[in-house]
Amino acid sequence: MSNAYPLYRRLLLAFAATSLVVSPAAAAPSLVTRGLAMAGIDQARPRDQDRAFRATREGRSMPLPMIERRVRPQMGGADYLGPEFKGETYRLKFMQDGRVIWVDVDAATGRIVRRSSGN
Repeated sequence: MSNAYPLYRRLLLAFAATSLVVSPAAAAPSLVTRGLAMAGIDQARPRDQDRAFRATREGRSMPLPMIERRVRPQMGGADYLGPEFKGETYRLKFMQDGRVIWVDVDAATGRIVRRSSGN
């Protein structure tokens, strides 16, 4: 939360500077883009969640919650730390007994394609 506050504050100041007070969700995309630019946030590269959303919408990927529901029961009680979207695969990060376990899952089928673990 402490890392998010300065970003949130910069966004609010940027939107206030445009003299339009609207929530980012309700704003036109150009207003959001302009506000992000004024806040010094680079939007040149799409975020993982934007790329994943687009892939799901286009039918190239299963929704992440569906993939998580398939994989988590197979992980023997390991703590789930979160996903990364790698285009054609999701990489899910787990931790068990102090070890990090990476599980690569085919985004289109939900099939586990690789597991790796390290310290």
